[in-house]
Amino acid sequence: MFDDLVRFETVLWGALDERLRQECGITLSHLNVMLIIKATPQCRVLDIAQALQITVGGTSQAVDRLEATGRCRRRANPADRRSSIVELTPEGEQILLLATPVFDRELDGFLRSPLSGEAFTHLAAALGLLRRAATTDVPTHGKIVPIP
Repeated sequence: MFDDLVRFETVLWGALDERLRQECGITLSHLNVMLIIKATPQCRVLDIAQALQITVGGTSQAVDRLEATGRCRRRANPADRRSSIVELTPEGEQILLLATPVFDRELDGFLRSPLSGEAFTHLAAALGLLRRAATTDVPTHGKIVPIP
């Protein structure tokens, strides 16, 4: 089962990434970050890191790369001088509008098409349960931070 899960993730990621590059000129990694920025009010790098369960340093580099493409920008956080707010630029909003349906269509092809509605619902529930169980306590900078 482990091999099937890992290999499927690899195939899925590669196919989604390739389609997004071809049709939208964006990587799946960048889209992932942009979706979190869009969904998170007053989004900080820490919010993205926690959502993706990656390091703050790695997340900051990802935001730097997105910023270099003109798809997001950082602005001073009025509530905390040590952090900044990350927001999408108009170009970032536009690419998100273009890429989201491509992403959804490809994901549907890999998940919804081969599975019955009931099987898809069970898979989604099982994956959510496993993720929550595996990420209840994630170490971050020497502290344990619960992931909602």
